Amino acid sequence: MNIAKYIDHTLLKPEATPEQIRKLCDEALQYGFASVCVNSEFTFTCIDQLGSMIPVCSVVGFPLGAMETKAKWYEAGEAIKHGAKEIDMVMQIGLLKAGLFSDARKDIASVVDIAHKYGAIVKVIIETALLTHEEKIKSCELVVKAGADFVKTSTGFSSGGATVEDVKLMRKVVGPDFGVKASGGIKDYHAAMAMIEAGANRLGCSAGVAIAEEAAKQCSSGAETPPYSKLFR
Repeated sequence: MNIAKYIDHTLLKPEATPEQIRKLCDEALQYGFASVCVNSEFTFTCIDQLGSMIPVCSVVGFPLGAMETKAKWYEAGEAIKHGAKEIDMVMQIGLLKAGLFSDARKDIASVVDIAHKYGAIVKVIIETALLTHEEKIKSCELVVKAGADFVKTSTGFSSGGATVEDVKLMRKVVGPDFGVKASGGIKDYHAAMAMIEAGANRLGCSAGVAIAEEAAKQCSSGAETPPYSKLFR
C-alpha cells in the first residue's frame, strides 16, 4: 500500500509563510501525496508551483465554520477560480447543536453546489470533538444529504482530533462508498494505519513526510502489519 496516496499534506497554521507553503509543495511532489491542503490565501501559490501534478485542497470557513453561508460560498468559489480541486469546509456546528438541521444542510449544500459546478470535491469537517454521539451521526447524515463527497473528523484546531472510534462510526453511517477523512493528531505511521483500518480513505496530516518515510522503512524491513486500530482505542 502506498500510504502517501491517502495523505492530504497539510499546513494550516496562521503563521505559515509563502516559503513554507512552497516547501510543502516540494514535499508533495517528492512523496506523491494525494493533495496539499492550505488556507485559501495560498491556493494560487500552490497552483503556481504544482500545476496539475498534485491537486490543491483549500479550506473554507476555517477553522470555526461560524461565518455566513454566503462567505463560505464566495471563499470556495475564489479558491476554485484560482485552481483548487478540493474544498475542505467547516460545517456550521452551532446550527446542528440548535437542532436547525435544514439550515445546517443548506450551509453545506451551498459550497457543494459551487464546487461541483466546476468539478471540485467537497469534504465537510464536522469537528467530532465538539459533538455528542448522536450529533456525530446526525452530522454525517446531513453531509450525505447535502451532496458532499467526504465527511471529515476535525480541523486540528479544536479540543481534539481524529479517533479510531469516530472514524468507525462515520464509516458505518455514510456507508462503504462515501469518503471519510481522518484529520487532527495523526503524527506517525501507526496512527495513520489505525485510521485507515478504521475506515478512513483520506488522512489530513502535517506529519506526512515522517509518515511516508516510516512506511517505507516498514516496507523495506518486511515487517508484518499488526491490527493498528487496537493500539488507538
